[in-house]
Formats: sequence, structure tokens, C-alpha cells
Amino acid sequence: MRAERLVALLFTLQSRRNATVPELATALGVSERTMHRDIAALQASGVPLWTEQGRHGGVRLVEGWRSRLDGLTSREAVAIFAMGVPRALAELGLGTAVSAAHAKLAATLPAPLREQAQHLAQRFHLDAPGWFRGEDDTEHLAAVATAVWEQRRTRIGYRRGGDVVERDADPLGLVLKAGVWYLVAKVGADIRTYRASRIVGTTDLGERFERPADFDLASWWQTSSVQFERSLRTQRVRLRLSAAGVRALPAILDTDQAREALEQAGKPGDEWTEIELEMEDIPIAVSQLLGLGAEVEVLAPPAARSAFAEAARRMAELHR
Repeated sequence: MRAERLVALLFTLQSRRNATVPELATALGVSERTMHRDIAALQASGVPLWTEQGRHGGVRLVEGWRSRLDGLTSREAVAIFAMGVPRALAELGLGTAVSAAHAKLAATLPAPLREQAQHLAQRFHLDAPGWFRGEDDTEHLAAVATAVWEQRRTRIGYRRGGDVVERDADPLGLVLKAGVWYLVAKVGADIRTYRASRIVGTTDLGERFERPADFDLASWWQTSSVQFERSLRTQRVRLRLSAAGVRALPAILDTDQAREALEQAGKPGDEWTEIELEMEDIPIAVSQLLGLGAEVEVLAPPAARSAFAEAARRMAELHR
């Protein structure tokens, strides 16, 4: 995009005392004619460029002038400017920092790049929470975020059922999953996960902790999430699916779970395909599989088949 190329040109000029138009065109992979137009665009946007003709001429920035975008690529600058102040960052107490970053970008970005960022912000929006759910009360999230950032050992009060328990924790990170915040913390020798909305209080214990050298938040979360999901699936259910049921299964269950079950079943049959699923328990299996209607037949275990049939019978009676 041209706007990105203008910022790339600006950074290139900042890194070199002087450069000729052919050198700049080669560095950015464009023609010399295009480079002349880009230089004119930067000058028009207020960037103080000197251009000198002749054998030793070239293009250079006015001595001492520098953009305040050092270290940002053009795509990064657009992303930051277009992002707005996401609610998630505001909840972490970082809304003011993002607003300040926007102000600096607005004062420095060339006009074409500002326009590109504004167009982007009007065309893409991230809304993390799922449909039909209330938002968590995250009263103590900002305090927890501070403890994570400053590596402060913290006593957290955590609501478990009707009771409140206290844990001395080393807060390692925060994860936003489907609109819900989770704290990942080291408690004793274990690393545990706490839902932030269930934290009812925090107390700084007055000491810093050292993060485990080999701990990577993203990798740990991915691994623990997969292990947690698999630990819940203790009930094996065998069933037959029609061709329509095969197509609908990923919309009813977890996509990866459905894909693995269908791959293990081999090539789908012309009319019915038999598969096995690992599910949490029989009531949950029945409630999920009812979404497939007449496109599924539960074969085993007998208790699941009977429960599915009973649920279908009650539904049929209600719709007579």
C-alpha cells in the first residue's frame, strides 16, 4: 500500500544521512518515477525534506528532525492507530496509554497513512465476547494486571462456591478467552488458573517474585486448555450420522473434536456414517446431539440411547 511505503521511505531517510532517488527506489522496490511522487507526498504532508540536483545531490531530512515513530513498521503504526481503545485494554488500566499513543501517532503520521488507519477502523472491529452472555464483573482486574506487570507476590481472595479462599500467588499472566479474563498464577509448586471475576480481593505481600525462566504464557495456555477439555470427556458415545448430520456436526460440537471423530471414521458412507465421540457425560451428550435432530441415531451406550429417545419423545409430545 502506498501509505505503508511512505512510512517505509520516512524510516529509510532517518537511517541514512543522504540517499539518491535511484538508491531509495531500489531499497523500496519501486520505480524512480514512483519514488519522486512519494517524496513529493512526504513534503506535502509536512515532512522537511531537502532535495538537491546534480552528481552529489540526493534526498535528505532536515538536520535534527526525526519522526517519533522510530521502531514501528508502517503496518504496525496503522494497526495501533486504527485499533481505538479496546475495552480489554481499558479493563487492564491501559486505556490512557493507548489514547496517548494515538495522540502521538496522529501528530506524526503522514496524512495518507492517517486516512488509511481511519478507513481500517471503520471496516474492522473486534468484539471478543460471545452472543447471549452477560459480562463478567472484573472489579479487581486492574490490580491483578499491576501485580502481573510488576511481578508482585499477591494474596488473592477467590470465591469458590459459597466460600472465599485465600491463596498467596505469583501472578504470571492474564488471558482473555471469549470475553472472559483468567489469571494464570504460580501457587506453591503448581501453576493454576483463576477466573478473574471470582477474585474478590487482592493484597500486595510486599515482595517481588522471579518468573520461571522457561514459562511461556501462550504455550502454557494452549497446552493446559487442551488437557482440560480432554479431561472432561470421559463418556464414549457411538452414533450414526446422515450425510446432513456429518456436515452439521462441527456446528454442534467443538470443531476439532468433530473433525478428529470424522477422520477416525474414515470415508463417510453414502447414507449413514458411524463414529465415536468422547463427551463429558450422558446428559450433556444428549443435549448437544439433539441439535442434529433426525440426522443422528445414538447407538451406544444403552443409557445414552435411552436418554436420547426419551428426550425426543417428550419433544414430539409437546408438538402434537
